[in-house]
Amino acid sequence: MTVTARRAREIAGRFASVRALVVGDVMLDEFTIGRVDRISPEAPVPVVAFDRAEHRLGGAANVAHNVRALGAAVDVVGVVGDDRAAVTLRGALDRAGVGHALETAADRPTTRKVRVVTTRNQQVARIDYESDRDIAEPVTSRVIAEIGARLGAASVVVVSDYAKGVITGPVMQFLARETTARGLPLVVDPKIPHLALYAGATLVTPNHHEAEAATGMRIRDVEDARAAARALRARVGCASVLITWGEHGMWVLEGTRAAPGAEAVITGEAHLPAVAREVADVTGAGDTVVASAALALAAGASLAEAAVVANHAAGIAVAHFGPTAVSAADLLASFHSPA
Repeated sequence: MTVTARRAREIAGRFASVRALVVGDVMLDEFTIGRVDRISPEAPVPVVAFDRAEHRLGGAANVAHNVRALGAAVDVVGVVGDDRAAVTLRGALDRAGVGHALETAADRPTTRKVRVVTTRNQQVARIDYESDRDIAEPVTSRVIAEIGARLGAASVVVVSDYAKGVITGPVMQFLARETTARGLPLVVDPKIPHLALYAGATLVTPNHHEAEAATGMRIRDVEDARAAARALRARVGCASVLITWGEHGMWVLEGTRAAPGAEAVITGEAHLPAVAREVADVTGAGDTVVASAALALAAGASLAEAAVVANHAAGIAVAHFGPTAVSAADLLASFHSPA
């Protein structure tokens, strides 16, 4: 499957008319950056001389940032703690132009990943501040209410599940029911322990490690990828599957949702080679994939076309260090074919 530069412009030209709703585990990525000139005399670890600190949007917040950078309107619904990280996260979302409804749960911290990194972008250590317990009542009810208040304006719903407590049975049941009733695409970036929650989704986008873990099948070639995608689709009960496969590209399986009393049908399968780029860091690449694929679907692209768009967007994202929001201009520039 190929997408010409002209067709890419047609799809991207509709992004401004799309409004996405992102639901999931918002995060704050913090980078403590410094120079390493020596090893500590206290232990065999590098001594990092502090230079600067940076904050970036992570998790579902990064998905929403990617959607906004591509030119669409977006709201993100999630949960934060009653802490300074929540203030920083809300401020970063405001500056990015992302609408947000972040419910506060006093019994958990805002998910924050602190990476100690050298000035040459070598990661020395990571410290995670998080809770992976499911959100409890009344936070769950407030999250569902915030989702319901925004569904009417949404063109597509994206679930960004990092297994940090927001994506629960009640939340997914509400999303599946309401998106089906409204005819909205429901696109899920999954976590393996939650596979049973995603029944009825339009598209599920695991990486190949997740697909292997979910199916017990090794993916070594395209035939393996085809078999794993089919097995995953059957296990989850979703319509379509997009497996991201690192330097090997992607495998896309397109299908229909099963109507009552009917069998779900597979309508197409394809292997997409990776867009050749130098890989600097894969952090956040899955966020870019799910954001760009969902946005392309909402803009009228077929699943195969959306997968190609996502493939190009991922190629741009991995060329940068840390979570990166890909712009529409950069995306279109990656389609080298003349008009």
